[in-house]
Amino acid sequence: MSPAADDAQLLASARRALSIETRALEALGPRLTSAFAAACRICLACHGRVVVTGMGKSGHIAGKIAATLASTGTPAFFMHPAEAGHGDLGMITRTDVVLALSNSGETPELVLLLPHLKRLAVPLVVMTGKPDSTLGRAASVVLDVGVPEEACPLNLAPTASTTATLAMGDALAVAVLEARGFTAQDFARAHPGGALGRRLLLHVEDLMRTGEAVPRVSPDASLAAGLLEMSRKGLGMTVVVGGEERMLGVFTDGDLRRSLDRQIDVHKTLMSEVMAAPGKSIGPRELAAEAVHLMELHRITALAVTDARGVLVGALNIHDLMRAGVV
Repeated sequence: MSPAADDAQLLASARRALSIETRALEALGPRLTSAFAAACRICLACHGRVVVTGMGKSGHIAGKIAATLASTGTPAFFMHPAEAGHGDLGMITRTDVVLALSNSGETPELVLLLPHLKRLAVPLVVMTGKPDSTLGRAASVVLDVGVPEEACPLNLAPTASTTATLAMGDALAVAVLEARGFTAQDFARAHPGGALGRRLLLHVEDLMRTGEAVPRVSPDASLAAGLLEMSRKGLGMTVVVGGEERMLGVFTDGDLRRSLDRQIDVHKTLMSEVMAAPGKSIGPRELAAEAVHLMELHRITALAVTDARGVLVGALNIHDLMRAGVV
């Protein structure tokens, strides 16, 4: 058994591994040629699903690439090549595309699939470190993900090669989603659960307070009346509205502190004199995540909600967003 490594040795090994993998990723850039564009077009033209397959470590990477494609607008799933020869080949139809991952390009379980894919006339995209391999020669399009060395000091365990393949898969997914015009709303529909879904699916109108729960005063109301309205509604602000409930400005806790510093008379001062005009607001159909962004950008904790005509329709604060899990 070798002696225990000290901290310096462990850190040196880690830095060496990261350096090798970084060089592997940098080498991919020059390989983004017309072949990559052709692979993208094959995925975009697919009327079925992209069937991603690979054995061993490549299989794990294939599963992740399939999941990324599926969540970004390209129907996809992982097929285990060893199971394919025992019935799972039935998963592949003539409208599908197969994306096969093999560093050697000679993986027996994948090579055995070639006659079946040829009979179906299914496009085959291959990611491999050996473009002139059996799989590479059979491919409709081959993407070179070869690396000069693995991060493993024995140059055996798939490390840099799997990193390069995963990155190429991500590049393919991103290029295709942009070509599709895939939006944040589309992404949200594929991720309805958890915090991500809440951030992307919830709109301001789903969370805002409405009706009598919205603090509002007229511009000729006294500051004292505005403070009472703020206290009653508990949003840390009040909206100043004019005719037809159109928003003129807002008055917040911060504005109150600044007003008191000026030693003004809260009974004689009018809201029109101390409000911030026109004030920050957001539309009801905006994503709740955008409300969070505006609050962070302007360092405020509450927002008025107005329609396209500037009419006050609601209000919300940071606590409403936190309760909904958006923050």
